[in-house]
Amino acid sequence: MREFWQRFSRNRGALAGLVVLAAIAFAALAASWLFPGDPWQMKAKPMLAPDASFPMGTDMLGRDVAAGVFHGARVTLTIGLASTIWATVIGVLLGAVSGYAGGRVDEAIMRFTEFVQTIPSFILAILLVAILQPGISSTILAIAVVTWPPVARLARSEFLALRQREFVAAALTIGLPAWRVILIEILPNAASSIIVMASLMVATAILTESALSFLGLGDPNLISWGYMIGAARAVIRQAWWLSVFPGAAIFLTVLAINLVGEGLNDALNPHLRRQGRPR
Repeated sequence: MREFWQRFSRNRGALAGLVVLAAIAFAALAASWLFPGDPWQMKAKPMLAPDASFPMGTDMLGRDVAAGVFHGARVTLTIGLASTIWATVIGVLLGAVSGYAGGRVDEAIMRFTEFVQTIPSFILAILLVAILQPGISSTILAIAVVTWPPVARLARSEFLALRQREFVAAALTIGLPAWRVILIEILPNAASSIIVMASLMVATAILTESALSFLGLGDPNLISWGYMIGAARAVIRQAWWLSVFPGAAIFLTVLAINLVGEGLNDALNPHLRRQGRPR
């Protein structure tokens, strides 16, 4: 762990991204304490510009924009993390079976993966949410369904390379079942690449969730950054702050996640590790 942190900390951008992510996570966790009550509740006159009482102003119905941004962080991060976890599980499962089994199984899974990738991911996500009815569960499911193929292809390539290694042959020689070889011998050695891709997928999931909420396909009972921007687009010239603050939150979160993902790649990539190049 110490060596990992030393390699990660050489990347100053990754450290900055980690600090920003920590601040955003704190905002999400402390939203109910900093802004108690319902973020949908009217607090003052509509369309108040940012001032000392309302640092981010109020929206068209007099709701506190800052409360919406902080409470929205919880919704957006939850959907981003949950959908990425499900997409990673699906992708790793299919990729592992494809790469380890080979033959017709590999061919069938890869053709199915390619078929899913031929469908525009955002259009498919809209279709799934519309069919399942807008909500946090349907949003998580839709994002997971459209984002698993790259994970499956990466896991397949890793398993194809690793199944030829000596330690896998030794495990098979002593009679270990296939599922133990996959989970105990191969998967830990492929985990670094999968972790890096999963970290970057969180940013994609957040952007997709924001776009769905912008179109009115998010959970109608939960406030999110995408919903706030979508609701404010009609008055962007009269009240710039309604779009700027949630938009800045999305921008900083996605940027921070990408910076952290780059740092993870530097720390976990064995080629960079051997070179030991500073960042």
